[in-house]
Amino acid sequence: MDADVIVVGGGLAGLIAARRIADAGADVRLYEREETVGGRVRSTHGDGFTFDRGFQVVFTGYPAVQAELDLDALDLRTFAAGACICRPGHRSILSDPFRDPSALTESVLNRDVTVRDKLRTLKLKRELSGRSTEAIFQGPDTDIESYLGSRGFSRKYVENFAAPFYGGITLDRSLSTSKRVFEYTFKMLSAGETAVPAGGMGEIPGQLRERAAAAGVDVRTGATVTEVDSDEGDATVTVDVASVEADAVVVATDPRAARELTGVSAIPRRGHACVTQWFSLSGRDALDAGTRLMLNATEQGPNQFADHTAVAPEYAPDGVRLLSATFLGEREESDDGLAAQAKETLESWYPERRFDDFSLEHTDRIPFAQFQQPPGFSESLPDTRDPSGPVYLAGDYTRWSSIQGAMQSGQDAAAAVREDLG
Repeated sequence: MDADVIVVGGGLAGLIAARRIADAGADVRLYEREETVGGRVRSTHGDGFTFDRGFQVVFTGYPAVQAELDLDALDLRTFAAGACICRPGHRSILSDPFRDPSALTESVLNRDVTVRDKLRTLKLKRELSGRSTEAIFQGPDTDIESYLGSRGFSRKYVENFAAPFYGGITLDRSLSTSKRVFEYTFKMLSAGETAVPAGGMGEIPGQLRERAAAAGVDVRTGATVTEVDSDEGDATVTVDVASVEADAVVVATDPRAARELTGVSAIPRRGHACVTQWFSLSGRDALDAGTRLMLNATEQGPNQFADHTAVAPEYAPDGVRLLSATFLGEREESDDGLAAQAKETLESWYPERRFDDFSLEHTDRIPFAQFQQPPGFSESLPDTRDPSGPVYLAGDYTRWSSIQGAMQSGQDAAAAVREDLG
């Protein structure tokens, strides 16, 4: 393919689109306004710590993850299946006995959900394992809470497990998100591992950038695109006051910037926010949740904690534990105010321990971490070809809000460009 193509945005979607178009023989230039690539998938390093931008994990069962990444090279560290359900003075393990045999007894005896809930969970796992992605994202839709109720799950299951667990996945503890997201992520949780690279989630876009560069993509960071003009034949991009012409442009920015550059009104405007804080503790034994998430069964304090040192010791210096706590929504409290809530919550869960050296190391406030995905959201999302002229969209907002959605949208955009330009 003899063509000049510009990709605007160096997140997962843009990097994948750029590499795939370059693989087809086009000359591809990618502009990213930040100094590093990654979009929402980034890591910060300092004083021996690794802080991901928000609590993020990769599901190895995602088809696009398997197609686009060298998982062995990422040196993944995995979370255990299930979770630790927590409230003041109480902790209990709920896990998949087939994937986590060591937790069989605790899970069977767990009283935070009913025996019927456990049997229904196993039935749902078997049912979804044989359902295709197309079948999941088509047909009637409803919200997650109504869906769980229709399948007979108890209020205990919804309040103690589903609300905090899927609140962490969808950033929507009310469970008003589409049941399609629930079904697909439930399927993927069963199909693979939940993991982070030893070097942090930023290793994922780092690997994608290396692959793009190897394919011949000219990746330019610190370059801001302010305008995209197009007609039926070609397109012009304004980057740092200079004009650059191209045969095609892929806009792979965040939703707000994509709307401004393309004028596509179907790009989602409403999103969910979150705040993730990272705390250090001096060297001591791991919390008894091990490599499982600690879910808050109450609505006070953070939605969940994760002991990252238990999962990936590389995230912290020797002799230091690193924990993350994620609060849902845009919080008015100061960083110190949220940290105080996090400490109070952890102390209430572990009254037998002291947390005097619990120290705030880093805070990320993310005002648009995911776009909202109410029932029926799939039908209103934009298509990769919606912009006028030879301009294309790549972003999870053309699919669904996830790493899979972002990567697949990059594949879709590349396929559209290759088809249209021959």
